[in-house]
Amino acid sequence: MSNAHIEATIAELRTLLGDRLSTGQSIRDQHSHDEAYTAPVLPDAVAFPETTQEVSQILRVCSQHGCPVVPYGVGSSLEGHIVPVQGGITVDTSRMNKVLQVNESDLDAVVEPGVTRVQLNEELRATGLMFTVDPGADASLGGMAATRASGTNTVRYGTMADNVLALEVVLPDGQIIETGSRARKSSTGYDLTHLFVGSEGTLGIITKLTVKLRGQPEHVAAATCAFPDIASAVDTVILAIQMGLPLARVELLDDVQMKGMNIYNPDMDLPEVPHLFLEFHGSEAGVAEQVESFAALVEEHGGSDFQWATKTEDRNRLWQARHNAYYAGKALRPGCEGVVTDCCVPISALADCIARTKEVIAQFGLMAPLVGHVGDGNFHLLILVDPNDADEIERAKALANQVNMLALEFGGTVSGEHGVGLGKRKYLPEEHGAAYALMGTLKKAIDPDNIMNPGKLVTLN
Repeated sequence: MSNAHIEATIAELRTLLGDRLSTGQSIRDQHSHDEAYTAPVLPDAVAFPETTQEVSQILRVCSQHGCPVVPYGVGSSLEGHIVPVQGGITVDTSRMNKVLQVNESDLDAVVEPGVTRVQLNEELRATGLMFTVDPGADASLGGMAATRASGTNTVRYGTMADNVLALEVVLPDGQIIETGSRARKSSTGYDLTHLFVGSEGTLGIITKLTVKLRGQPEHVAAATCAFPDIASAVDTVILAIQMGLPLARVELLDDVQMKGMNIYNPDMDLPEVPHLFLEFHGSEAGVAEQVESFAALVEEHGGSDFQWATKTEDRNRLWQARHNAYYAGKALRPGCEGVVTDCCVPISALADCIARTKEVIAQFGLMAPLVGHVGDGNFHLLILVDPNDADEIERAKALANQVNMLALEFGGTVSGEHGVGLGKRKYLPEEHGAAYALMGTLKKAIDPDNIMNPGKLVTLN
């Protein structure tokens, strides 16, 4: 795109937005990267719309000039999703942050895309309801929908794909459409809602979401327990799921990650062996029954060292420690950076896939703590590298590549949670086959000029 077209785009958007269009270096730098180990690229300008109509006008202007557009939530993504690799305009939706409706009787809420999950749950506190998708970061709901986010509660409550009922989306030409409804099901037409959930900003900008809510559980119990090896922990969870135990959260942390947890959380002091972090929801009697049943399975598989947290502050401390696993992993090697990757396999293949992954880590001579949403077959690696050691960084990328190929070998996917962005795009033809070409056809139909987050998810010739 020529400088003249960029300048013309910026001039028109300046008239529309005034000082809510920034070309300042610090703002552009903030929007040049996410949490991934990806080279930053500066956008030419950053727009801060406050209404759907403004988003529509921004896209209309950008479409007329063929200017790239990159939607931005809070920048917490992990695969370079929001890096503006072709420059252009980053559209930051953080000022569109109103909870528009809470429909308590129907267990749903209508929100703007800049509302974060913590903000929504704070507003729901007095209603006895909660929004359950918890990716760890206090991400925006628009970004969570765009990346099909999930997290620690997924084993019981599902991903964003399971919790979004309807969307308002602005298409690349500025047209505003609505998909879905507040009804819990529909058999009319193509499922456009779920076309945009997971589209990573390549088809349009989400400007409103209708999301499912759940009742806050009467009673909650959380615990940690230790295992002699990963296979024993995974087999315990598989059997629990087969028995129908309604686990609310079940997280796997390997021995390397547990060492980092103890360093980063000095008051934790847990054995440095594989652990499960667990949570149970329900009535007091129901939770007690779940706990008793699960404890029997743990004993059967050689687990031990149960530590319970029933007080709210103790549970919060436990899950905050889990959400800080990234920083705990980095504590194993001060001054390092992390190359992160995730994959997901059928749960029956999880133990074998992790065992093979451990072998590959050893072959590359790297340190890579592992955590996983074991109930979903999803695990994450944090590959620790010296940011000044080019050879080590290349070995880390090669390791991540091997793990992704292992996931496909085991019948899984190269990302259960982090998404595609820049980091995983090269694997999609292998994973999806001819269906990947169909994704390109859909992209070209909706965004023929390829202005929406170009260079991500699919490639247009």
